[in-house]
Amino acid sequence: MMENPEKFAAAWLEAWNTHDLDAIMLHYDEAIEFYSPVIQQLNNDPLGCLRGKENLRAYFSRGLQAYPELHFDLHKLLVGINSVVLYYKSINNKMSAELMVLNEQGLVTQVRAHYAEL
Repeated sequence: MMENPEKFAAAWLEAWNTHDLDAIMLHYDEAIEFYSPVIQQLNNDPLGCLRGKENLRAYFSRGLQAYPELHFDLHKLLVGINSVVLYYKSINNKMSAELMVLNEQGLVTQVRAHYAEL
């Protein structure tokens, strides 16, 4: 189980809500795998999957440019074994849930993003 999931969630939200790309990237491992339907839209990628921190950084940069008013409101934090689920209001006020798997250093190694609708 994570040492302090509330602290992780607060730092993650703060980074996103201030649009601080460097702070956002501090949460992710170099070997990150990130799955999201938004990847399908922004990257025109039918697989919806990115691998590697540099690819993720480029995607997040595009996302911050595409959604300049982006702001996340956390509704629920769910804690698992070496993982969390953040359930929050996301782009275009749609609900999103992200399953994040973390390594021993507390860095995110895999994300599965889910949206109520896009």
